[in-house]
Amino acid sequence: MNKSREKGKSHSMRPVRVGVPKWLRLEPEEVEELVAELARKGYSPSMIGIILRDQYGIPLVKSVTNKKVTQILKEKNLLPPIPEDLYNLMRKAVNIRRHLSEHPKDENVKKGLQEVESKIRRLVRYYKRRGILPQNWEYDPEAAKLMVSQSM
Repeated sequence: MNKSREKGKSHSMRPVRVGVPKWLRLEPEEVEELVAELARKGYSPSMIGIILRDQYGIPLVKSVTNKKVTQILKEKNLLPPIPEDLYNLMRKAVNIRRHLSEHPKDENVKKGLQEVESKIRRLVRYYKRRGILPQNWEYDPEAAKLMVSQSM
């Protein structure tokens, strides 16, 4: 993992307090229904968290419901087939391959593609160990291209 590119200290901060905020008028069941409703509309788990923070004033779903967004989605059978971070890396690799088909001599992008696909392979190994992906799941660039084009 190439950490040498990270510069600066401006990153998002988690809320300092733990527990339900005093201003929140929603019950945990209502928050779970909001999460399920947003997932049915097609939002990813991270996007659901951002929407709940910005529009509903819920700083952390876990502090209200004692469950993570992905746990709620798993209980309601709305979890995407592959994890979000892996999907985003696959989408990035598809875009890099598209660029390389137009500019085949771009050596820096070739190196970038190798790094992204290496991250994908490491993540797949991790998710197979954790039982999130089936043991026979393999990363295939052509299948990834089809998957990304279908979801857009």
